[in-house]
Amino acid sequence: MKNMKGIKRSLAEEYLYLDFSHQVEGCIFPLHTSVTLFLLSYCDCKILKVYLVLSKESSDSSLLRNVPSQDLEMQVISRQELPPIVQTCCLPAVVEQPNNFCRAGLAVVLRHIIQKSYEADPSKKDILELLGFKKTCLKACAEVSQWTRLCELTIPLAIENFLRESVEQPPAIPAEIIQLEKKLSEPVRVHNDDKLRRQKLKQQKVAEKKRTAKTKVHIQEASKDLDSPSKSLEMKVAFSKLAMQEEPAPTNREPSHIRKAKASDLPPLEHVFAEGLYFTLADIVLLPCIHHFLVIICKKFSEKLIEFPLLTSWYQRIQEVPKVKPAASVCGIQFLCLPKLLNTSNEQHQNLSEVPGSEEQNDPSFTGGPRPTLTKLMENGIEVMLAPHPSPMWSLDWNGLPAAVSPKEGKMSSDRALRKQQQLNNLAYVVMNQAKPGDRIVDFCSGGGHVGIVLAHMLPSCQVTLIENKELSLIRAKKRSDELGLSNIWFIQANMEYFTGMFNIGVALHACGVATDMVIEHCIKTRASFITCPCCYGFIQNTSKFKFPKSEQFKKTLSYKFIGFLPPFASLWSGLVAVSVYLRDMKTQETLREFSSKRKQCMCLVDLDRARAAEEHGYSVQVISMEPESCSPKNNMIVGVPI
Repeated sequence: MKNMKGIKRSLAEEYLYLDFSHQVEGCIFPLHTSVTLFLLSYCDCKILKVYLVLSKESSDSSLLRNVPSQDLEMQVISRQELPPIVQTCCLPAVVEQPNNFCRAGLAVVLRHIIQKSYEADPSKKDILELLGFKKTCLKACAEVSQWTRLCELTIPLAIENFLRESVEQPPAIPAEIIQLEKKLSEPVRVHNDDKLRRQKLKQQKVAEKKRTAKTKVHIQEASKDLDSPSKSLEMKVAFSKLAMQEEPAPTNREPSHIRKAKASDLPPLEHVFAEGLYFTLADIVLLPCIHHFLVIICKKFSEKLIEFPLLTSWYQRIQEVPKVKPAASVCGIQFLCLPKLLNTSNEQHQNLSEVPGSEEQNDPSFTGGPRPTLTKLMENGIEVMLAPHPSPMWSLDWNGLPAAVSPKEGKMSSDRALRKQQQLNNLAYVVMNQAKPGDRIVDFCSGGGHVGIVLAHMLPSCQVTLIENKELSLIRAKKRSDELGLSNIWFIQANMEYFTGMFNIGVALHACGVATDMVIEHCIKTRASFITCPCCYGFIQNTSKFKFPKSEQFKKTLSYKFIGFLPPFASLWSGLVAVSVYLRDMKTQETLREFSSKRKQCMCLVDLDRARAAEEHGYSVQVISMEPESCSPKNNMIVGVPI
């Protein structure tokens, strides 16, 4: 018992900060706070000290009198009382002592609450199951995952707007709700998909035999019984998982016609919960949001309810999950009794686009491809122009630095560590020549902290912040920082969008795909200098935030064909080099040398488009090749300074 108390005492040294703006009919705004309180109640988590942070509009703490306490230690503070590291982030946020490690953003904070609840009481395996298969539920950041973005950002925001507008006039149904209804109509994909679909096929074959063996009256009764949700394979699997039992499996070997059935002939699995068959964190996030949406629909626009048969079915099934009703009751959620709706056609959802916006039209006579693309750019005066490296021979004194500063201390080979040192030389030189005492430097997509730790050690008069979505990478970086005794460094586990602090210089080494563009955009918004080394050109794609090409100069020449040819061609390199070495064919190697030259051209043109776009926002920008170029196949640096 003493040991358990000791564990709880150490875990309680973390502080959870939640926004509070107002409360209407049991609905706490913003909805991120409602969701977080619901999860705390569901997990019966009391290991965090909770602070409700009053927004500017809510300076009166009496507004909090009806907020459920859930036996939590809760205090009310103003935004000015937040720790400095939290003031640079969007809430919710969790901070570890001594206030230099922060987790911010809904998905990151909720995943952390689940993990801490399980660590405090390992018997709560059902809590850990909320993270789903391989513990990946809502792990992918919202910038790259449409599902995470839908759950974490767009649905809560859309429903907040819907609730606000419904006070005065009938609002339009949020497109995000229609998108969720459509999502629930799609076939489920799970790790044992084939096995379960064969079981479902067997169930259907048995049902057909029973129907043909009965009279018409009996057929109707049997059909009603077999079609009941409680009898479906999906429901049995889902609720056996909730009961922590093994999934049902047939006791005897399946008949040959079931075993040998083609995958294309197998029936699709249907949603029981938001992500498929299993109750996960996604359901926890959606429940308070959808509940408050349905309250308004039933009260004011009941005729609209018929448009959401799958959503209402999901809402009713959620109530059957153990611990959901008690948690909802504590949080002031009184479940609605909804009529069972027939599943209507989803034709109205067919044209709903994941990413709004239409593609630009291009020259119909231009067929595309790497060479025609390069030729067309040259004909329009767009050629590769690399700026000279400011100091190609400069290097940090790696032998004179503490061991924990060097990437050799990480888990990598000596050759890779040497290349990493060379990469760091390039970035550190540019940053150190720009930084002034008192500057704030942000290492975006920091990974294990190779860049940020070097800068914090070399620039003790500057404040360095590491931002990374992967928890384990950031924990490793903090461990190295603690060994060095650095006091000018912060660690923030969050998506980039959740960092709102002011800074002077932004740096990113090998930020993948559009992450480089997000870093540059973040710096431009803050009017900060940026030093980025792009990576994963093949992952560049049009998103809700970015359309390529980005600069007006490139748009006049190329539109959607830019995505089809330049980024993918810029990524093809390492595999073909390996082929060249394997074949030891001089002609092949000569061809590949030409290929690598074209690849470098494409890579530089992608970055030149990024540079031109930044120049249009009042920046002086250079594209520079790292020295030596062999330090990485992705060896470009984009350096921008506000004019």
